[in-house]
Amino acid sequence: MGDDRTDRTAVRAEAEQHLRAIVGRDDARLHDDQWAAIEALALDKRRALVVQRTGWGKSAVYFVATALLRARGAGPTVIVSPLLALMRNQIEAASRAGIRAVTINSTNLEQWDEAHAAVAAGEVDVLLVSPERLNNPSFRDEVLPRLSATTGLLVVDEAHCISDWGHDFRPDYRRIRTLLAELPRGVPVLATTATANQRVTTDVAEQLEVAGEEVLVRRGSLDRESLHLGVVRLRTSEQRLAWLAEHLRELDGSGIVYCLTVAQTQEVAQHLRDHGYAVAAYSGQTEPTERASLEAALVAGEIKALVATSALGMGFDATLGFVVNLGAPSSPVSYYQQVGRAGRGADRADVVLLPGREDRDIWAYFGSLAFPPERLVRQTLEVLDVAGRPLSTATLETEVELGRNRLETMLKVLDVDGAVRRVKGGWESTGRPWEYDAERYARVAEARQREQEAMLAYLETDVCRMRFLREQLDDPVADGPAGDCGRCDNCGGLRVSTSVDEGAVAEARARLDRPGVVVEPRKMWPTGLDRLGIALKGKLKRPAAEGRAVARLTDLGHGQALRDLFREGPDGPVDGPVPTPLVRAVVEVLQEWRPSVDAIVVVDSTSRPTLVRDLASGLSRYLQVPIVGTWSVVDPSVPPAAGAANSARRVAAVGRRFALDLSQHDGPPPREVLLVDDRIGSGWCLTLAAHALAEAGVETVRPLVLAAGS
Repeated sequence: MGDDRTDRTAVRAEAEQHLRAIVGRDDARLHDDQWAAIEALALDKRRALVVQRTGWGKSAVYFVATALLRARGAGPTVIVSPLLALMRNQIEAASRAGIRAVTINSTNLEQWDEAHAAVAAGEVDVLLVSPERLNNPSFRDEVLPRLSATTGLLVVDEAHCISDWGHDFRPDYRRIRTLLAELPRGVPVLATTATANQRVTTDVAEQLEVAGEEVLVRRGSLDRESLHLGVVRLRTSEQRLAWLAEHLRELDGSGIVYCLTVAQTQEVAQHLRDHGYAVAAYSGQTEPTERASLEAALVAGEIKALVATSALGMGFDATLGFVVNLGAPSSPVSYYQQVGRAGRGADRADVVLLPGREDRDIWAYFGSLAFPPERLVRQTLEVLDVAGRPLSTATLETEVELGRNRLETMLKVLDVDGAVRRVKGGWESTGRPWEYDAERYARVAEARQREQEAMLAYLETDVCRMRFLREQLDDPVADGPAGDCGRCDNCGGLRVSTSVDEGAVAEARARLDRPGVVVEPRKMWPTGLDRLGIALKGKLKRPAAEGRAVARLTDLGHGQALRDLFREGPDGPVDGPVPTPLVRAVVEVLQEWRPSVDAIVVVDSTSRPTLVRDLASGLSRYLQVPIVGTWSVVDPSVPPAAGAANSARRVAAVGRRFALDLSQHDGPPPREVLLVDDRIGSGWCLTLAAHALAEAGVETVRPLVLAAGS
């Protein structure tokens, strides 16, 4: 084929033919950085890290490299990707170029055997794998070794997830370290991301390194030339909701309205539907099949917007005209990733952020879910050591003061660190020594705090907003006056109206002031109670009836008043009577709900006794029924929140702390009881109270609380 220069020129021409097939355009050409990465992978068999903005064409790099490698006899490409929507789009793009792609993820269990067989038979060019598969015992022990031995290219998409410095760190991604170490020499590796600052870039590159081989890093400008950024500061939740209802139709095309919580997505979506918009709520709680349908509708422009949490991750084929954030994410890096889902394949996309008072409370809540303290980690390891056999996560829950998700995340970290191992039947101890890296966790926590401060600075800055974000991501070409975008509100390239019609505000206020959240009763006892000496299991024989809360603590409307009410003072909980606006809200709930009750039982409180008693007394007067008993604290040595992290331990703690006292009631038990408390978290306190009342002969128990926890 001639000299190396001629060979590489010919290969680039071949690569561009594959690119044209993928994108469906005869004039498509590779960027120089795209070719540099493809050349390193397909010809030099190197490891490369590509940090480039969304829409730059990172997926083209690994599909073109795959086509080149497969044509030269290499094994299939394995792509680790966390985004199911992106997987679907990648498979479609691959098929256009004649690249045969299949996926293994949580939504297609029935296709796994077929996919494995196709890979083994050499019928697959690309296997897309969700990171969770990497730590599945059978996949890890049976499939992964074969892939390691036969793969022609390993691709790690959203590679910032590898780094615990990354904004979206996922423990499952740490298993990739093991996969990298087991790859035969000469197998190329590509890591890609659009959202990595220099610290994360360095961390990921170091993890890709093998002895004596330098990782190729291609890091380009993160400027998104189609995006027009702006911030609208409005004082109240109803003003922000009204602004959205009034101005959403002025934004071109279809897009995403991001909210910080699941509850907010539902509330906002309903308000927009009431104003004639074709929108839908989307979150981690949305069923997988419905997610796919909603994503397809958005990409096709069949709906105006998805009102979504950060669970929405779009693929590269989406062309969206706008992104609106109703509430600020906790870091500029997270925000850059979300706004980057707009403007692909479009000349212009408007991006508007409407920050709220409640944002920092929500950041604090999610921040509380960080890696557990050493005491709980050691306790988990000790339980596994003593057991001497695999224990399921459900079993460990009964022994450790951690909720299911947080416990699972911790175990995945311990697995990668070699202290535990996931096996069929659960988790087992390896017996290897393990050190709690308190210094690292402290550094990560400090970094998160700095990110939050930077996000607050973004809201107030008078400099170019795109430049601000690029500098936060250590964009190598963001320095200097030339770094100003000329498109944002501070540069004069976007004018966003801050006016809100008073009528629209009144309508939004009416929605947000509309109290009443259904409290669904617990119907099953948690597993593992027998191991705590409690003889309860299966279905509750007589569960509580459906109850009501005024609002969720995360809601936009009464949620703010409830957050203020339950905010800790410098000396602990602040007690007092129910504030007048919440009294009115309780009355509205009762007027709509109209519960049939003939007595009230109040849940005892040691932290806010005045609040709970005042609530119960007011309800007694309004409903004209007596307070006949108390779910009383009988063992104050058990802390109020003991066991709150998981269900079985919470049931045990509540059972020790409380007992039913109906001594102030004469005669037969009341038939229908209103069970009153200030707030509901896990629901087990009210469930056990209702169980005790049923055991005492009460027919129906209806819970009523001021606040629901989420």
